[in-house]
Amino acid sequence: SGKTVLANFLTESSDITEYNPTQGVRILEFENPHVTSNNKGTGCEFELWDCGGDQKFESCWPALMKDSHGVVIVFNADLPSHLKEIEMWYSCFVQQQFLQDTQCLLIAHHKPGSGSDKGNLSLSPPLNRLKLVHSNLEDDPEEIRMEFIKYLKSIINSISESRDREEMVVRRLR
Repeated sequence: SGKTVLANFLTESSDITEYNPTQGVRILEFENPHVTSNNKGTGCEFELWDCGGDQKFESCWPALMKDSHGVVIVFNADLPSHLKEIEMWYSCFVQQQFLQDTQCLLIAHHKPGSGSDKGNLSLSPPLNRLKLVHSNLEDDPEEIRMEFIKYLKSIINSISESRDREEMVVRRLR
């Protein structure tokens, strides 16, 4: 589907543009200067775990999900089988981890030369409630970069709000 190529582009970590299946997981550490925490002015540091989509790695998934703050599901909208697979990914990585829908981003990635139409992609519930963006690194790479930055900002806000709630509970207990 292009998760690794997209991950490399979004994290500005390499110029690898070959489409090869990921074996297991790759962890990309990066800082984004456009995403700040508590208006401190410095960019936040992130880890993006690029997981192989093959179900033979399913036994590793619990370790990959532990302590995650968000999930980006990348799929090839041109393959009908991917539409079914994203339901399984959503159930496993979002619902079973008790993440909010706002902590999930769906990316319909269009590989170069696919000529895919961004319209008429109908997703079944509950996937139709998620933020869906289309990416095409040939036609409009900055559009997906801006959507990813918005997503990272929403994750940081979610973490900050959760931390604030926890602090309020601690204050009440004192």
